[in-house]
Amino acid sequence: MSGIAFAIPGDIELPTGGYAYDRRLLAEWHAMGVPAEHIALPGSFPFPTEGDLHLTGRALLQRPYDDTLLIDGLAYGAFPEGIAAGLAGRVVALVHHPLGLETGLAPETARALLAREAAALRYARAVVTPSPAMKRLLAADFGVPAERITVASPGVDAAPRASGSSAGEPLHLLAVGAVVPRKGYDVLVTALAGLSDRDWRLTIVGATDRAIDTVAALVAQIEAAGLSARIRLAGAIGDAALAEAYASADLFVMPSLFEGYGMVLTEALARGLPIVCTTGGAAAETAPDDAALKVAPGDAAALAKAMASLIDAPARRRAMADAAWAAAEVLPRWRDTAAIVAGVCLPGWGQKGG
Repeated sequence: MSGIAFAIPGDIELPTGGYAYDRRLLAEWHAMGVPAEHIALPGSFPFPTEGDLHLTGRALLQRPYDDTLLIDGLAYGAFPEGIAAGLAGRVVALVHHPLGLETGLAPETARALLAREAAALRYARAVVTPSPAMKRLLAADFGVPAERITVASPGVDAAPRASGSSAGEPLHLLAVGAVVPRKGYDVLVTALAGLSDRDWRLTIVGATDRAIDTVAALVAQIEAAGLSARIRLAGAIGDAALAEAYASADLFVMPSLFEGYGMVLTEALARGLPIVCTTGGAAAETAPDDAALKVAPGDAAALAKAMASLIDAPARRRAMADAAWAAAEVLPRWRDTAAIVAGVCLPGWGQKGG
């Protein structure tokens, strides 16, 4: 019987949105009885060595021919055209966001990645992406026919509503995401430096080992702004600690420069948190307007103004929190997401009683 061979590069347990998406697909498929197997690819992607490309090609070509090769875009987008062509018709590409749009790349590296990903996508039988915004981008800028692209938005788990900070404590701001250039934490610190007269504290939850120079620069920026006692870099933390961080938060902030979806936004909605975020990538559409204030990415002044307007207005925060809690009721669940992707990979699977 044919199944899904889900090829994912690197450590699937890494605390990123993309890997979380991949893990949940595999877990849901196991529970649903969908025939699927995790194929571990080398961790050097998106800049694979020749040796790793050889290992990758061999691992994929060893799969039964009637398996669907679902390949995470962190790897597939970096495939040389020759490898992609050799797998033509067998691949469903999962594109979280284009590799060449990662912040901080040298211009020539970004151009090369964009060209390579566009070439590889021409050979994919189908493409799965997390948001309508990403579908439009892939169709317009990468030449993927819209009818070959399926949106499978990340699911969200039901969660208790956040209770916020205790009486007499500073307002608790929360940001979640790895400390890498694309997340825009330097913009957030610049914005908060102008709000030092307000009573707040910020917790940034996310891996600090993926961009060491960015982390060092951020720590120096925080110290120079005199905010070391008010901004905490918590690093990557476990699920229980993350749940506690959400529970004690009063306002969720996402300053990202670009997001293919922005899973942390729906996680914040699931806790009934008001949001301040950017309009980078799909983020503008992920959070509903009545639950989020949205500003242009990279605009520290606008970000500061939006945060101040909620820090200073408890009633407005409560109204937006209520809107967030209501919006969470209609968010997709992970079982829905997994069923959509399974249907793309194994056409007719749902009609066969799977």
